[in-house]
Amino acid sequence: GLDENIRSLAGFIQTIDADTVHLVGHSLGGVLILKMLGSTVPENVGKVVCLGSPLRGSRAGGRMQELPGGKILAGKSLAQALEVSLADWTGAWPVGVIAGSRGVGLGRLVEQLDAPHDGTVSVSETRLPGISDHLVLPLNHSGLLLSPEVARQVDYFLSHGRFQRDQPA
Repeated sequence: GLDENIRSLAGFIQTIDADTVHLVGHSLGGVLILKMLGSTVPENVGKVVCLGSPLRGSRAGGRMQELPGGKILAGKSLAQALEVSLADWTGAWPVGVIAGSRGVGLGRLVEQLDAPHDGTVSVSETRLPGISDHLVLPLNHSGLLLSPEVARQVDYFLSHGRFQRDQPA
């Protein structure tokens, strides 16, 4: 379940021998990170980047749970994470979110998503008031994990606390 995953993540972070640990989470991983920071906070957490994370809930995720076998496929963490959407971000840690706008993905098979979307999560579901920065790139949900541009933007955010909007030299 979600609480067990939060405790596990916090415990893992505390085992890392580093002054600062930055966190990058894809999809539900980003939700897990922010929910952890709302309850259990390891001392060495630095900046956070969420990739395609449904921070304001997920219509596709909610619909998937209504389908036969959907709750089994979704698992306990997704169901629990979607029960209550995240409140406006008021944490002390800089949070950046990268959303995708290439609407190709499995989420379209279970629910009509608001455009733009990455095929699984609508851009509007990734917008959380109070975060440091939000960037939309022309990628689908899985593509956020494989993109060199996303890697470059994550690196930039972790160094500067914002995404790079101008072209690199």
